Amino acid sequence: MADFNFSFMGMDAKEQEMRLTRFERDLTAGKDICCLEGEVKAFPKILCKPFLMNYVGLIVCEKGYFCFDVDKKKFTARAGETVFLSEGNNFSIGELSDDLRVSILFYHIDPIREILGSSIVAMYLYTTLTPEPCYVWTSGEESDLARYIALLGRHRKSAQNPFDNHECKLLLLALTYRLCSIYSRRIIEEKNVAGHKIDTFIKLIRLIEKYYMQERGVAFYADKLCLSPKYLSALSKSVCGYTVQELVFRAIIRRSMLLLKNSNMTIQEISNEFHFPNASAFGTFFKKETGLSPLHYRCAEENSLSDM
Repeated sequence: MADFNFSFMGMDAKEQEMRLTRFERDLTAGKDICCLEGEVKAFPKILCKPFLMNYVGLIVCEKGYFCFDVDKKKFTARAGETVFLSEGNNFSIGELSDDLRVSILFYHIDPIREILGSSIVAMYLYTTLTPEPCYVWTSGEESDLARYIALLGRHRKSAQNPFDNHECKLLLLALTYRLCSIYSRRIIEEKNVAGHKIDTFIKLIRLIEKYYMQERGVAFYADKLCLSPKYLSALSKSVCGYTVQELVFRAIIRRSMLLLKNSNMTIQEISNEFHFPNASAFGTFFKKETGLSPLHYRCAEENSLSDM
């Protein structure tokens, strides 16, 4: 079993250490793109304890295996699998195999959001509403994903002018389209849903992103799309397995959890953020959806981090 140090066997030990050091430095600085110029045999130390994922994360396991936790849920990725991480979760690395080889990329969506197509934005938004904090899949495209990561790493390392930076954006854009294509095949197209339903669903997701903090009723979204609430909810469930109400509630809960974990906002202030009539109404809603009161959830998160 490998440990979490930068001692590597072989001719490339120094280069491996430099790659991990640069990656950790960029993560600590909150850079928009944090990636490696090629595969590595370990993870940076910053990821060996809970790290709040304010990034979209992509880890391609090319050889061996590694174990990790996302929000206290345990996962294992093996050779030929890719880990897809969404924003807002606590991620930490556990056991590694001695023969591990991985490619790693963490990046922010915001710098390329304005040049993403609406369907891609909707797919990205949908992944933030799914119940799983991450996915470990064999996409069949692991070699291509690793090449994208290596290219981004090299361009990030050598970027000297606006043209280099723009090329990085285009590479990131192409990779995001590839990832959303993978998500689409795995999450939506497997359900054999007709194209016009997908188009309507994409519009729905974009409306939820825009209005979920103010509007919780299905009728509001149905009216915006000139459909009946019953039809829209049935369509949503056929596409993704969730009704409109469930998607809106998931968006509220996900944002609430982020604010409870990562801000100093009071429960009353969070309640105001979502236009609940008072903190008690918000607390009742939150407990019904999660099984915990907002205060108990915040305390549990603080205790779990202090125990690490």
